[in-house]
Amino acid sequence: MAMMTHLNEASVLYNLKERYAAWMIYTYSGLFCVTVNPYKWLPVYDQEVVTAYRGKKRMEAPPHIFSVSDNAYQFMLTDRENQSVLITGESGAGKTVNTKRVIQYFATIAVAGDKKKEAAAAGKMQGSLEDQIIAANPLLEAYGNAKTVRNDNSSRFGKFIRIHFGTTGKLASADIETYLLEKSRVTFQLPDERGYHIFYQMMTNHKPELIEMTLITTNPYDFPMISQGQITVPSIDDKEELMATDSAIDILGFSAEEKTGIYKLTGAVIHHGNMKFKQKQREEQAEPDGTEVADKIAYLLGLNSADMLKALCYPRVKVGNEFVTKGQTVPQVNNSVSALAKSIYERMFLWMVIRINQMLDTKQPRQFFIGVLDIAGFEIFDFNSMEQLCINFTNEKLQQFFNHHMFVLEQEEYKKEGIEWEFIDFGMDLAACIELIEKPMGIFSILEEECMFPKASDTTFKNKLYDQHLGKNNAFQKPKPAKGKAEAHFSLVHYAGTVDYNICGWLDKNKDPLNDSVVQLYQKSSVKLLALLYVSAGGAEESSGGGGKKGGKKKGGSMQTVSSQFRENLGKLMTNLRSTHPHFVRCLIPNESKTPGLMENFLVIHQLRCNGVLEGIRICRKGFPSRILYGDFKQR
Repeated sequence: MAMMTHLNEASVLYNLKERYAAWMIYTYSGLFCVTVNPYKWLPVYDQEVVTAYRGKKRMEAPPHIFSVSDNAYQFMLTDRENQSVLITGESGAGKTVNTKRVIQYFATIAVAGDKKKEAAAAGKMQGSLEDQIIAANPLLEAYGNAKTVRNDNSSRFGKFIRIHFGTTGKLASADIETYLLEKSRVTFQLPDERGYHIFYQMMTNHKPELIEMTLITTNPYDFPMISQGQITVPSIDDKEELMATDSAIDILGFSAEEKTGIYKLTGAVIHHGNMKFKQKQREEQAEPDGTEVADKIAYLLGLNSADMLKALCYPRVKVGNEFVTKGQTVPQVNNSVSALAKSIYERMFLWMVIRINQMLDTKQPRQFFIGVLDIAGFEIFDFNSMEQLCINFTNEKLQQFFNHHMFVLEQEEYKKEGIEWEFIDFGMDLAACIELIEKPMGIFSILEEECMFPKASDTTFKNKLYDQHLGKNNAFQKPKPAKGKAEAHFSLVHYAGTVDYNICGWLDKNKDPLNDSVVQLYQKSSVKLLALLYVSAGGAEESSGGGGKKGGKKKGGSMQTVSSQFRENLGKLMTNLRSTHPHFVRCLIPNESKTPGLMENFLVIHQLRCNGVLEGIRICRKGFPSRILYGDFKQR
């Protein structure tokens, strides 16, 4: 598309539409490969197609995800430099499928020789690296994917899969890094969404022994915490998926004890939503309302039920040098219960990823890697909270990375041709918004600072933001209220459009405090897995303890807030990407009804804006977008 003589929004949309109608779902636009979800199986991923793209230059074959993959592979071998493929798009646009295709391609063309030798290294799981990565998928999807409004099987976490190659370009090993699992979904779902697949898989009764082992029932409605939205998904057969998850656990080499541990902890998380507490008469103090559910949870977690309830209702807090018990109200206990459920779930997910990486780690020498990034695209919902700010900030950074990369290349071309040209730094276009979020006294740093103050509230946080930025930074605006629109507290001008954010509950989300007394019980649990997950969870690291006395030692691990952990992860990712040669794939969702071949214009234009394709075109138009070889030009 970047080579069209007339480059504008309409011609780009028209071109995509015509190609999509003819089932050409891949199109190049400058450095991007744009792909539109066909909503049906197309025979474009067979072995013959793989062979057809081997060693072809970009312009020698029709656009395809395999072409992007092959170029990355060839560049790696010729330039001896790590590569990355960045795949972004909205929920339901096909990121995960395209990620799988990239891995399929490398696994097919870069197979290591001598299968017999590999088989000898027993103990590790059998099968090719591709099989292993694919085996990891059902497990990660069961615990990390859920139905959202747009997509029945939406990854609620980002992943960066590194595929390592030896010096000659043979496949060596792989590892997976994950970003930001959406924990809030464990305890809350919107009416048209569903929680993580694993809960509903276990309740199908397809493996009755699981129901027995975890003391759950086969009816999700018995558990209000996981049935706030839908409980079935038309396109997913939970029974089949359970078998896939279960065999994935075995193939990945988890021990029988670990497997039992995984199911027991998952069952315990489900039960957490059924614990009830009532207020003691004439006191602001919670007490258990029946102990039946607590007994089940304690049994599954390998704890003593009475100790657990006592720790929830009367946690011990360190004040000065001694411990005192602190009373808890019913809402405080309920918050604490849901925080613990989310924490067990998240730690278990991260532990699985570590175990999968140990599995995928062959001891073969590795020289280069190609990383594939599959991450949530820009989101603008009716109601945007802290999770959206994190996702949108990530995309803002990735877009800046793209602009910078594209323009360094574009302007080097002009330099080579000796064209007189004033250098423009296109990374700066996004700087206002990025600095507003991440610089000292930016949104994240004010949020982290407010978390230190015991008396801080949503209102003090909002006032600080306004005092600091309103009128001083163009990217920070006051939202315009409109009828029927969700309440919002501030607006940010992102490259993809203006987004209104609602800051209710951000301080709690960010501190994410755990009840130390309960965590100490977990550390002594008779279920080995639980004790392992909480080995390093010293009370001081998890939360601020007494509301910020430890504020003095900023970096002493006194308080790892969610936002600071997120910034650290994102920083590592960007450093990783900057050390690679990037390739960009943008996935588009053509319509809301999952109809093959239908393209809704406004929906697609909106995405082209959000994912930077139009941004790229805008940049092209500032330079010399149409380049024609001198001979052709003269003839024309």
